[in-house]
Amino acid sequence: MQFHPEERLALFIDGSNLYAAARALGFDIDYRRLLKMFQAKGRFVRALYYTALIEDQEYSPIRPLVDWLDYNGYTMVTKPTKEFTDSSGRRKIKGNMDIELAVGVMELMDTLDHAVIFSGDGDFRSLIEAVQRKGLRVSVVSTMQSSPPMIADELRRQADCFMELADIRPEIERQGSTRNPVLPEDLPMETV
Repeated sequence: MQFHPEERLALFIDGSNLYAAARALGFDIDYRRLLKMFQAKGRFVRALYYTALIEDQEYSPIRPLVDWLDYNGYTMVTKPTKEFTDSSGRRKIKGNMDIELAVGVMELMDTLDHAVIFSGDGDFRSLIEAVQRKGLRVSVVSTMQSSPPMIADELRRQADCFMELADIRPEIERQGSTRNPVLPEDLPMETV
C-alpha cells in the first residue's frame, strides 16, 4: 500500500466486519499496534471505530473493548442494537453501522487525502466511488485468504488499494494470540 508522509490520513473501522475477518484468519488484533502502524504512515487525523451495542444487557462482552478504544486514541461511533422477530418467529438483533461509517467518511472527506476503510462489505463500493470523484484516495483492508473471502470483489476493485489483512498480521496481531481459524459456519451471523 502506497502512503505519502504528507498525506492527511484517517481510519474508518467497521468493528464487526474487522473482528470477523481477523477471527476467520485465526488471530486477535492489538488495537494499540494497529493505531501506531497507521500513525507512522502520514499526517494522522483520526481513527473511527463503528460498532453497535446491546444496551439492555447488564454486561456486554464488547463494552471493555469499546471503553479501552475510547480512552486510547479511537473515536467511538456507537448506536444501540434493535431486537426484532423475523417472519419465521426467530429473535434477531439488528445493528448495522454502514450508514454511520459512510456519513463519517463524507463528513471528513474535505480534511483528508487518504481514507483507510476496514471492511469487506460491498455496500461501501458506491461510497468509495463518490469520494474518489472528489479526489480522496481510498484503501480497503480486509481478507481474501479466508474461506469464503471476507472482501466483496466489487469493493476490492473500486478501492485505490486493497490491503490484505493477513499481510499486516505480524504488525497488528495481539501478542499471545492463540485463536484457531474457524470455519465459515462458525462466524457470527451478519447483522441485518
